[in-house]
Amino acid sequence: MGLDAGTLTALWSAVILSGVYHGVNPGMGWPLAVSAGLMEGRHRAMAYAIVALAIGHLLAMLAILLPFSMMTALVQWETELRVVAGALVATVGLYLLLNRRHPRFLARVAPSRLVLWSFLAAMAHGAGLMLVPIYLGICQVDLGSTGHEAAGDLMGQNVASAIVVAFAHTLAMTIAGGAIAMAIYFYLGLRFLSRTWFNLDIVWALSLILVGAFGIFFAVHGH
Repeated sequence: MGLDAGTLTALWSAVILSGVYHGVNPGMGWPLAVSAGLMEGRHRAMAYAIVALAIGHLLAMLAILLPFSMMTALVQWETELRVVAGALVATVGLYLLLNRRHPRFLARVAPSRLVLWSFLAAMAHGAGLMLVPIYLGICQVDLGSTGHEAAGDLMGQNVASAIVVAFAHTLAMTIAGGAIAMAIYFYLGLRFLSRTWFNLDIVWALSLILVGAFGIFFAVHGH
């Protein structure tokens, strides 16, 4: 079942825009990059921190998307799989909306271990789950394909798609978060940050619920 150009463009746009959204969110770590640069007094320290945050985020995206890419070989359960994925995303969003405490275990991770921190932060906030309904919509599923060989080919294609989606999303996240970190570090300063600090916790939770609801809607209506 192929996708028309408009739908495919919209889905890939959602991958990129969700990456920008994650990058802008302070909860994904760009303040730590600013802090690293200021504490060490070197531009390179901030750059290393941005790269470390990107690697951790990418690993979190792959940890969520790759298992779903393997399950997409179960073609006969495609609709059910997409509905369950959408419901899972919406449930996580509802939980975060009702329980807005930040995960305490993140505070126990040493600032020098930014890859681990970024990975855990993305997992704890459901960042990877937000991509799942979008990714499942991108997957090309040929309902006429049957047999182990066809299923294997489908799985291989969708694993590759998951990797590309994760990389594209993380690149957008890194550019957005890195741009904010550099703007504050080089031009705006910490005083600007303290005056304009924004909290996206409620928006983040609501966006998860919205993405999950859209995922269920499009799965049921065959898009």
